[in-house]
Amino acid sequence: MPQILVTRTGRDDVDWEGFASALNQLVAEKAATRLETCKTQVVRGEDSAVGTDVEEHGGLVHVAIGLLAGRTDETKAELTEAVVDLLRRFAGPEDGCRMHVSAEVRDLDPSYRKAEF
Repeated sequence: MPQILVTRTGRDDVDWEGFASALNQLVAEKAATRLETCKTQVVRGEDSAVGTDVEEHGGLVHVAIGLLAGRTDETKAELTEAVVDLLRRFAGPEDGCRMHVSAEVRDLDPSYRKAEF
């Protein structure tokens, strides 16, 4: 915990490993958890469309953060705003192409379990 999934298209010029590291630090701070418990995967999708537009956008990025229950709605909102700001710093505007970024924080289901091998 936290389980973080970043799905993205386009923008291979972005330091996605650096973003993942900074994201882990941000989540640890805002969600009051230990940095070493933050696990982030960045997954690149190949195809995307915004409406019917398949070419004239710089890409899509969505950050989904799963946390154990207990954070307030205000804490979750502050975290998603901070994630969007972090995305602006790492994947800001690119020569006339619009980036579409989003973030959400959800509570992990009570069935959530983890293990290390």
